[in-house]
Amino acid sequence: MSVTDTDQAAPPWQAEVDAHKRAMPLQRLLGNGMDYADVVEIYALADAGTPWADAGARVGDVAADKASAALAAGHVDTARSYFRYASACYRVGQVVLPDDDPRKRPMYRKLIDFYCAAGDLDDPRTEHIAIGHRGGYLYGWLLRPAGVDNPPTVILMGGFDGWREEYHVGATYLLARGIAVLLVDGPGQGETRLFGGLHMTAEVHTAFSAMVDYLVADERLSDTVGIWGNSMGGYLAALTAARDGRIAACMVNGGTIRPAEILDRFRRFISKVQPLLGIDDPDDARTAMNDYQLTETDLASLRCPVHVMHGTPDQIFLINNARAIYDWAGASDKTFTEFPDGDHCIYNHSHDKHTTTADWFADRLTTSKER
Repeated sequence: MSVTDTDQAAPPWQAEVDAHKRAMPLQRLLGNGMDYADVVEIYALADAGTPWADAGARVGDVAADKASAALAAGHVDTARSYFRYASACYRVGQVVLPDDDPRKRPMYRKLIDFYCAAGDLDDPRTEHIAIGHRGGYLYGWLLRPAGVDNPPTVILMGGFDGWREEYHVGATYLLARGIAVLLVDGPGQGETRLFGGLHMTAEVHTAFSAMVDYLVADERLSDTVGIWGNSMGGYLAALTAARDGRIAACMVNGGTIRPAEILDRFRRFISKVQPLLGIDDPDDARTAMNDYQLTETDLASLRCPVHVMHGTPDQIFLINNARAIYDWAGASDKTFTEFPDGDHCIYNHSHDKHTTTADWFADRLTTSKER
């Protein structure tokens, strides 16, 4: 009897690769700035047995070489795009590595360096900033719109493992509407954790208030500051807006009143929570994560305009826990946008999400609407 292809056992690495693909599906990677060919190549290399992180680095190095060649030839726009593609490949590659893996920090440093190389070609130049906070540093990128004096700024961040550079595409929609963006890694996230030494604590909102302090002190910017959080970052955005009255508008995309709900359905996700909190024991991390909750009393203090966006079938954070932010917010100006087929953070309607969000901020933070 012959053995058909479908009867053959999958290679030993396939289950792990398939899990990475589910966490980083095509629509997420493309919507957040990766080149289609790079995504396909990383998937193919991983399917063929190349470790995921190595696949990301290999494809990223090819993009970086193209960027350097373009820059040497005077093709600045091309160089900028390939540096960002290279950064995205390294970002996707390093996600699967634990913090104690010796490849983690060098890969992360490369994604920062490539993003910085692209930002150096922006006009105005994208600035890499560090804000001192509680004995460590909050790291971010400040992007300013061209030709706009004293623009308002939106603080933009991700969640458990989707960090600041992933939201560059969304930032460009704000820049096009005359709004500056502070792409940030909060405590426990990205560069702030790996190189700034800060983990998330019960006082996490004070870190975002320190960012507001930084922005209002910058004479190139106005003192009007909004905040946009994605996934668990949506919880952080709502928390900050409820605690800091200087926040002028708050967008919650794919958020929740209780980030620990993800552990109710995906118990192994605790491996992402532990480094966020800086807690080695998984049971202790689970207990600590349960302390992060927004109550009706908390959200009664959220009085600035608020927009909650969510996908109906989202199983990372359930829609009822996002709707509670809208229902309990004390704001008189509040909006709830539901995508009936939306995946987590509406990756599958990226342009619609970004235009809706950017227009909403423009209507509330700028003195004149887009023409």
